[in-house]
Amino acid sequence: MSTYHVAIIGGGLAGLYAAQALHASGIDTVVIEARDRLGGRILSADETGHPSEDGFDLGPSWFWPTMQPAMAELVDELSLQSFAQNSVGDVVFERMSRERPQRFSPAMENQQSMRIAGGTAAAIRALAGKLPADRIFLRTKVIAMTLMDKGVELNVEAGDTGIRTLTAARVIAALPPRLLETSVTFSPAQDEATVARWRGTPTWMAPHAKFFAVYDRPFWRADGLAGTAQSMVGPMVEIHDATTASGKPALFGFLGISAAQRATLGDASLKQACIAQLGRLFGSEALSPRATLLKDWAADPFTATTADSVGGDHPMPGSPKWVFGPWEKHLLLAGSETSDTEPGYLAGAVEAAKRAVARILSDVETP
Repeated sequence: MSTYHVAIIGGGLAGLYAAQALHASGIDTVVIEARDRLGGRILSADETGHPSEDGFDLGPSWFWPTMQPAMAELVDELSLQSFAQNSVGDVVFERMSRERPQRFSPAMENQQSMRIAGGTAAAIRALAGKLPADRIFLRTKVIAMTLMDKGVELNVEAGDTGIRTLTAARVIAALPPRLLETSVTFSPAQDEATVARWRGTPTWMAPHAKFFAVYDRPFWRADGLAGTAQSMVGPMVEIHDATTASGKPALFGFLGISAAQRATLGDASLKQACIAQLGRLFGSEALSPRATLLKDWAADPFTATTADSVGGDHPMPGSPKWVFGPWEKHLLLAGSETSDTEPGYLAGAVEAAKRAVARILSDVETP
């Protein structure tokens, strides 16, 4: 049986930030990730849908340096390059199916949305590079945790090798509380109030889907458009320029129809409807993308639960205490949704991870 000081469940931004910080402090830490890749809801993919070092962000893509200093500091700390979301040009608004879309000159933004060159996954690669390879377990799913005298016993499913056990003095659950509650069995069980809070916390991105159309040139810019559109017709309700820092032209949009409707329609029909909408909004050249991508997070079992198929509310800040009773000394929650100030955002993942790391380091230093 393998033993570690800290086991981190989840290899997304929060989990990797916590892991590299603890590793740098000399604490033996392991990252356990159910997917076959790191990043969680951060996924930067090429036009074929495969992870790429110069990809389109199928998950979160923006941060706001002034409002979210934790994320700005991380970008600087990792020596990453950032660039502004394109907002130069007119915005298109589609109010009714019987009316032609209208274009408007927008007011200046107070806070500039920023993106990371190479995709948001550049931050994931940089953090993972600070960890020993043998301390990252992919395709490994935690299914149960048992509280022991001096720590926690974790039962994990590791690929095709079946169930095995490892132990850790402390566990950081760096995944959404709702996903933790539905996927892991606890012994002793969490109290009813804790379970209710975990289950009632929305998982950001989980109900949503993003569609991308990749082109040979950013023709909308030549037409004086920013690539930004809002629609009350759909299927996409909000559309933006997704052109990469390296100049790969693309548009993306958030779908405004429910997860159940998306599942009924199917990917092919959804893509066809999205392309038709781009043609209405941006002209005939938009009807011929070189490639399309559709990521439905509600269909991702490592992100969404059945409770995430409806709604879409953003998680709200609440009490910073997420664990009570006998588990309090051994289990910390650090998913973005548990952030005190920026729940659901990239900055929230960093802040929640920092809080968990500070707690563990404080306990280590306490005589």
